[in-house]
Amino acid sequence: MTFTLPVSGIPVDVDFDPAQIRERYAEERAKRMREESPAQFQGLSDVRELDGSADPYTDVTAREPLAVDVEVAVLGGGFGGLLAGAYLTREGVTDFRIVEQGGDFGGTWYWNRYPGVQCDVESYIYMPLLEETGYIPTKRYADGAEIFEHAQRIGRHFDLYRAALFHTAVTAVNWRQDLERWEVRTDRGDTLSARFVVRANGPLNKPQLPKVNGIKDFQGTIFHTSRWDYDYTGGGPDGNLEGLRDKRVAIVGTGATAVQAVPFVAADAEQLFVIQRTPSNVGVRGNRPTDPEWASSLKPGWQGERHRNFLAHCNGERAEQNLVDDVWTRVFVDMPGQHLVEAPVDTLELHDQIVLTEAADMTMMQEIHRRIDSVVSDPATAEALKPWYGFVCKRPCCNDGYLEAFNNPSVTLVSAPGGVDAITPTGLIANGTHYELDCIVFATGFETGSVSSDRYGYDIVGRDGLSLREHFADGAKTLHGFFTRGFPNFVEVGLSQNAYVVNFTYMLDRKARHAARMIAHAARHDVGVVEPTQAAQDEWVEATRNSGLARQFYLAGCTPGYYNGQGDIGKAFFNDVYTGSEIDFWDMIENWWQEKTFEGLVLTDRQISQVP
Repeated sequence: MTFTLPVSGIPVDVDFDPAQIRERYAEERAKRMREESPAQFQGLSDVRELDGSADPYTDVTAREPLAVDVEVAVLGGGFGGLLAGAYLTREGVTDFRIVEQGGDFGGTWYWNRYPGVQCDVESYIYMPLLEETGYIPTKRYADGAEIFEHAQRIGRHFDLYRAALFHTAVTAVNWRQDLERWEVRTDRGDTLSARFVVRANGPLNKPQLPKVNGIKDFQGTIFHTSRWDYDYTGGGPDGNLEGLRDKRVAIVGTGATAVQAVPFVAADAEQLFVIQRTPSNVGVRGNRPTDPEWASSLKPGWQGERHRNFLAHCNGERAEQNLVDDVWTRVFVDMPGQHLVEAPVDTLELHDQIVLTEAADMTMMQEIHRRIDSVVSDPATAEALKPWYGFVCKRPCCNDGYLEAFNNPSVTLVSAPGGVDAITPTGLIANGTHYELDCIVFATGFETGSVSSDRYGYDIVGRDGLSLREHFADGAKTLHGFFTRGFPNFVEVGLSQNAYVVNFTYMLDRKARHAARMIAHAARHDVGVVEPTQAAQDEWVEATRNSGLARQFYLAGCTPGYYNGQGDIGKAFFNDVYTGSEIDFWDMIENWWQEKTFEGLVLTDRQISQVP
């Protein structure tokens, strides 16, 4: 059909009725909204013997508590902590400790070892420090084991293992004004006195399960994908789950994790029930081995060039060449709808631009629907698998086996917009039907809507007893996502009021690099305290929140998910993210550094020469 833009009257040709799709989106969203106020999810430790802190991969080694003075305490040993350690080392700052709850480096790639686990950003730009470590991934989208091995490679290359405290959880972080240092305490009885604290805890660190009646009563095997029980299923991340060949299994959830795991479980389980609250947007993956000739042709600086090209496309720029050419680089370029009209989009009135963007978004989703119809044999199953929401309401998925798995006669899709009704000793109930099960696997993601102190298990207490938990109760308050007034020498390397679109590890790389050079500058110039001015911080907070208004408007109309706080936009994942151009943001940070005026920061000379 053809509709016209409301202001200019420009005709737009599409093969759907936008009004009907808009109405369907609203209907599907309403089916999944919950009116009750209590939280929908709970932690692993709330359910039977499952414990989110337990480590099924590495035995805990006994050691004596440490009482040490260091220049830097790095909290977290995932890629954020590894990158902080690597860049600190390159800057000549080697007096640091990395505190990590797991038994090795890797963070999410240490814990998540479920079948099919894989990165969803091209590994040549997702895996950091490839040139520095001399490594080329074996394929375009690396498996989890290869990414975990690369985390270990970074640890070895930069001699970070000598600084690591594994199987150690932070319990308290307090500023000692009398010493101009942070006091970090751990569950192993350690006390670290540090001039700087770099927080590198990841946002997806606390697995969650739905709050469902009877969940503690199930008599079969139950686990979360981030604690996959290979003793029960057999096999490994590559599949061959022979322990499931006589088992009836349910996977609860159809997000990014389930999309990767379902094909492997479907290949071996006697019967698989996929419990779907909301369908995922699943496109073509097209994974392939790395071309040796391409790899040998790479010249120094290739990864940085590829990063910038990727960012350009993800920020809507049409670069001459698309080096990565994936779903991410295409969707953000097509989102404004320039391909639907001849007139330059940026010359149109704002109302026209909004309507055109909506039409472009719907066009992309209709392509996803057509793909489902072409792959899934059963029409009813295909219809139930179709997502009815905006393209970026949820993180888009790509997989070449998920949709195909539903053509397997042993796989049943259970479409349950209200989620699981209840769990019984022998199975679960969804849509009023009881399914007898031997095993329930929760692919239900991680806690994202809570404050960081709840997710990480500790608060940060700054000057004059100021609690970061309380200070951030109404949102983060930082300068450029790094520094916070009232918390001297505290640097955030995780996601916090900095620009971010798709590639999380690139963001961590840029933040760790900037944090390390600021800390090194302080050490070289005998700076005792680094802290933002109130005015500069207030200005950046306002800029960040204003930048996110359009995204919040978009997400408010989405079906519930972690992007929009399960329908509570106040708890949305991106609320404290600067949504301007990621290229412009990092260029701004680089120019800020090169000017060496440190605008917005107060650098105070060291008042205490040594620790008593």
